Amino acid sequence: MASFSSFNSISKMSNALIDTFASKPHELNEGKVTVNQLLSKVASYYEKLRTAMDYGNEETILRRAIERILKRMLLLEANPKMLSESLIRELVWAGYFPDATVPQSAVEKTANSIELYLKLKDEVIQRKLLPNDDVYDFILQLLTCEIDVILLPNKEKEAMANFMFHILRNSVTIVDDSKQTKDVQVFIAIRKNFARDDIAFLNYNLFRQIFGPLSHSNLETTLSNFKEGYTEIKSQLSYPKKERIFNHIKKYTPPFLILYDILMDEKRNMKNLVKDEQQFRTRVYAACDRRYKRIKNKVRTAIIRSFIFILFTKAFVALAIEGTFERFIYGNVAWLSIFLNITVPPVLMAIVGLGIRTPEQDNSELIYRYIERILTEDEPKIAPLLSIRLKSNRPGMKDTIFSILWFMATLLSFGLISYLLTKLHFNPLSQAIFLFFIAIISFLTYRIYQTANIYTVLYKQNIFTPLVDFFFVPIVRVGRRLTEGISQINFLLIVIDFIIEAPFKALVGFFEQWFSFVANKREELE
Repeated sequence: MASFSSFNSISKMSNALIDTFASKPHELNEGKVTVNQLLSKVASYYEKLRTAMDYGNEETILRRAIERILKRMLLLEANPKMLSESLIRELVWAGYFPDATVPQSAVEKTANSIELYLKLKDEVIQRKLLPNDDVYDFILQLLTCEIDVILLPNKEKEAMANFMFHILRNSVTIVDDSKQTKDVQVFIAIRKNFARDDIAFLNYNLFRQIFGPLSHSNLETTLSNFKEGYTEIKSQLSYPKKERIFNHIKKYTPPFLILYDILMDEKRNMKNLVKDEQQFRTRVYAACDRRYKRIKNKVRTAIIRSFIFILFTKAFVALAIEGTFERFIYGNVAWLSIFLNITVPPVLMAIVGLGIRTPEQDNSELIYRYIERILTEDEPKIAPLLSIRLKSNRPGMKDTIFSILWFMATLLSFGLISYLLTKLHFNPLSQAIFLFFIAIISFLTYRIYQTANIYTVLYKQNIFTPLVDFFFVPIVRVGRRLTEGISQINFLLIVIDFIIEAPFKALVGFFEQWFSFVANKREELE
């Protein structure tokens, strides 16, 4: 094991990474976007409620807000400059950025990006390269990611992701596929695990890998190869073995997360810190402890958001259907089934929250040892080789047997729940709604569990783990499909965004202009 006996022991690649964090950002002396503080306070309360009803991780909240606002604005406005100014003002109102922190140059860059991507969309549609709906959703996602990067640049995060890629890329090999495909899959796994990219950011980062940053100079080249690039991106994101690579990279992500935290805190002092091995060890342990303590807050937030997501986007509609059906068919409402459908979700999530355990000291020690190797070795190998074969060598009969067993496990899991519900005198619709909620809640609960273990390197299984996996995993997989599918056609959120949010934001804008007008009149008196 290498030691921090001197600064010279730090590898060249690690030195370059530290220099990236140590460099001072260049700030221009220019005007900033300002808004009325009173109105911003009101708008921020609305945004917190709206965000709680959204489905997705915390790291991509800003991008999803940009997408939601742009979709609404594009129905009424097509001028890139006006769109940019209105969009950024709304984001500042909503509290995504403190007042007077977004520079005017960001407004201009955003306007330029909106113009470019809208032109790309129009040209792709005009040339009939892809179906219109696919084009609109895909390019809108690219645009929202571009705006997110403009408004909230993070060169340190990108540097760490690239650093992580160079260290872990050779820990995976795909026997019967190209090295390029393997590298792309490792890149995707790192973006999902470390950067916490959603599907939109994965599209965006792969798009930039293929075409580079979109500009007026490469627009025509991008258009000429757009269909092939789009097909390649979709192919890579649906790669058959992507989950195995994702889980492999996930196991070795915690050391990079902790190292990133330390680099962000220390910046220019990092080179002095690593000269003292004991001091650096203490600093790593402190960073781990701080993250462990935040896990419970993050889990609690995830539970609250998941519950609100269920309550506002699923339960209201489902219970209305159930109550109407029962009154129409049976002449009365089965309040027991409705009560269970309402109470089981928070109870289940509360049980998961209470069962969360933070990692222990041996986890921190292993993270420290990984970081030590990452920083001191020229080619650190912290992960064993994962060898993957697309075409299985197992006999076809065994694959068939496993598929049958998996199908039986799914039937058994849902069958047991249905049997218990029948004993409780649930009618068929009530059972369907209960199973629907259980599947979704199981998936959201699994996501919460994953959030709680983001810094865990040492995974400890017990004798009940295989049994839990047998009954629980099939339900989770069904829940993921339901949640991801229904989140795309959430009618309640559509109503909120276009019927409630649009006039509310228009009213906020009107009052801001009125307050500005009154302030100007007051100044004329002085």
